[in-house]
Amino acid sequence: MSGIFGVASKKDCMQTLFYGTDYHSHLGTEFGGMVVLGRDFTRQIHDISQSQFKAKFFDDTKRMRGTKGIGVISALDEQPIYLNSRFGPFCIVTTGLIENIDELVRELLAKGISFSEVSRGCVNATELVAKIINQGDDIPDGIEKMFECIRGSCSLLLLHKDGIYAARDRFGFTPLVVGRKKDAYAVTSETSAFPNIDVKIVKYLMPGEIVLINENGLVSKRAGRKQQQICTFLWIYTGFPASSYEGINVEIVRERCGRYLAKRDKDIKLDFVCGVPDSGIAHALGYAMESGKPYRRPLVKYTPGYGRSYTPPSQDTRDLIAKMKLIPIKEIIKGNSIVVCEDSIVRGTQLKNFTIKKLWDAGAKQIHVRPACPPLMFPCCFELSTRSISELAARKAIRDIEGRDLQDVSEYTEAGSKKYEKMVDWIRKDVDVTTLRYQTIDDMVRAIGLPKEKLCLYCWSGRGLCDGQKKCLRRGKVANTI
Repeated sequence: MSGIFGVASKKDCMQTLFYGTDYHSHLGTEFGGMVVLGRDFTRQIHDISQSQFKAKFFDDTKRMRGTKGIGVISALDEQPIYLNSRFGPFCIVTTGLIENIDELVRELLAKGISFSEVSRGCVNATELVAKIINQGDDIPDGIEKMFECIRGSCSLLLLHKDGIYAARDRFGFTPLVVGRKKDAYAVTSETSAFPNIDVKIVKYLMPGEIVLINENGLVSKRAGRKQQQICTFLWIYTGFPASSYEGINVEIVRERCGRYLAKRDKDIKLDFVCGVPDSGIAHALGYAMESGKPYRRPLVKYTPGYGRSYTPPSQDTRDLIAKMKLIPIKEIIKGNSIVVCEDSIVRGTQLKNFTIKKLWDAGAKQIHVRPACPPLMFPCCFELSTRSISELAARKAIRDIEGRDLQDVSEYTEAGSKKYEKMVDWIRKDVDVTTLRYQTIDDMVRAIGLPKEKLCLYCWSGRGLCDGQKKCLRRGKVANTI
């Protein structure tokens, strides 16, 4: 997942753009980029895989001047992309995942359209989006054409002389929020970017909605859709604690998740509760509040040097960060029975090798793991989040239990069923903990507070718009408009 930010101001926008973009650093680890429009476009992209966004871009802010600008913290592709288009020059940043990128590239190449940007041996997805938009009758029409032909999701900001076009993906999987401050309007993936730059929320964009933002205000270009399935994982893991999506705060949801986990735990004796930093902390606080047991920190994160172990594209990098960032405190751990709240279990190897092992080695008496979401069963088709099916801990368990891969895993997704319990016990033994109990889908939905049909639950259930989108494509019902 990447984070995008834009601002249009009556004055120079550089400082607001710089800090607003930086507040998305938890969403990407590979590239940072900004572009401002004054007399002309001034663009800069840096590799931030080994350094912070602020450090790389601080000197650039002294020379970049303009009244409109967009920025991105990217999980994969170099952005922003510049295109001298039929609508005049523009720059674009995106977040999302285009599953049928190879197919779309072949079709554009056949039409004589070329590509110049390459990311990890593949066409840059943001450049592909820009080239598709350029096929439209105007920019909003081009964005709609892009929505219609991609499989996956794409939210974007497009900087043009007219202003900033902001478009939320047609399923509402990723959020976009417009805000206002004195003499300026801003748009963000994360509302946590707004408070410290004095921006107040004006509007949560609807799925598929396209607006134009400039220094004079907000103009609707395409109405949004009521049908929506926003990513549930935003509240569980990827979102920043101070952010809100659809008006619902992340930290509050995580506390409620922890409370629901504690309500189902009546048969274990524990000395204290902890959370795997950072995203597991609020889940653990909720568990502690509900259970009445103290919250303590047996594992502390060396915050200045290490970010998330989930977002880097390389598994070796993810494992290195997971190992190095958490430091155990033996004086707290030794001889105690501990409930460990975690946002999720994806592969299980990091939890086992770099969290649980440290607790056992420091003398823990018992370790009870409580993930804040159900077992992950399917890879996400809207974002770079969950990995391939073969890597998921739950699928590894099913493969070992059944002796083969299953197409239909519905018996294993039903919490409380015999097969579900057998799968969970397999994972418990694999990660080497005393007990393992997952959050249920229903409790996770209750913790968020949105109707179930408005949440994307595909990672856990295999059902939703993601699945329906794939079926429609197989039947040829998604228009190929490029």
